[in-house]
Amino acid sequence: MKVGRQAKIIELIGRYDIETQEELCAKLNAEGYDVTQATVSRDIRALKLTKVTGNDGRAVYKTVPGNTDFSQKYLNILKNGFISMDMAQNILVIKTVTGMAMAVATTIDAMAFKDVLGCIAGDDTIMVAVRTVDACLEVMKKIRDIVDD
Repeated sequence: MKVGRQAKIIELIGRYDIETQEELCAKLNAEGYDVTQATVSRDIRALKLTKVTGNDGRAVYKTVPGNTDFSQKYLNILKNGFISMDMAQNILVIKTVTGMAMAVATTIDAMAFKDVLGCIAGDDTIMVAVRTVDACLEVMKKIRDIVDD
């Protein structure tokens, strides 16, 4: 439950400019998570989220790539959300648990693979554009190493 909720938080702050804990709490409640502001506050601390100035000048919650504790949270999201993957030339297709594709895609983006150009996520499927076929095989190996760990 906690990992799923935290994955949803990462998805929501990636999708929306969220300024306050109350706003995040309302979005989570709308998504079916019965949370309080205190729970959201603990999750923000656990995920080590920070506030940055958004495009419109407002301070909004965002992730901080490179933080090792935070990176472990991302890896847990990848492990818990991942079902399978396959490739079509240089396109990696990843299947996830329903509702987890956006969070897993955010994890892949945060991992900053040098040859990953970007991800497009639906509800349970992610398409990852990779520079070359060989690089796609390498990314698949790295993801497999993480989820099989």
